Amino acid sequence: MARKVFFSFHYARDAWRVGQVRNSNVITGLEKSPFYDKAQWETIKRQGDQAVKNWIDNQLNGTSVTIVLIGKETASRRWVKYEIQKSIELGKGLLGVHITGIKDQNGNTETALGANPLPAGYPVYKWNASDGAKNLGVWIEQAAVKAGR
Repeated sequence: MARKVFFSFHYARDAWRVGQVRNSNVITGLEKSPFYDKAQWETIKRQGDQAVKNWIDNQLNGTSVTIVLIGKETASRRWVKYEIQKSIELGKGLLGVHITGIKDQNGNTETALGANPLPAGYPVYKWNASDGAKNLGVWIEQAAVKAGR
């Protein structure tokens, strides 16, 4: 079944790593939330908190699953917390994937896992250690089914 997926992440810090996950061949059959550039995101932020909430709500509309791509500072991000909260309220499938081991644009990786921002009971995987490139589609489907989607 086709799934529409929303990606939640710390934009400034992890956009490069997230791009690698989003562009992995395993999720080519899925509809992915649009990937806006920094200028677009900054324009939305300058319009105020309600504009950001409206934008997030609009992006979540019609999705089956939210994937929180967890980097070193993701758990502390205000809008990631909002995206998780809204996903739960809307009954979306929800899962986390640690992206610590993925190289950034400079070829660097982080060694320490970021804190898990998800409430207890939601699955969290490690992209490298759990072979995310092979298993992400399965994880998405499992989260969607668990949520009744």
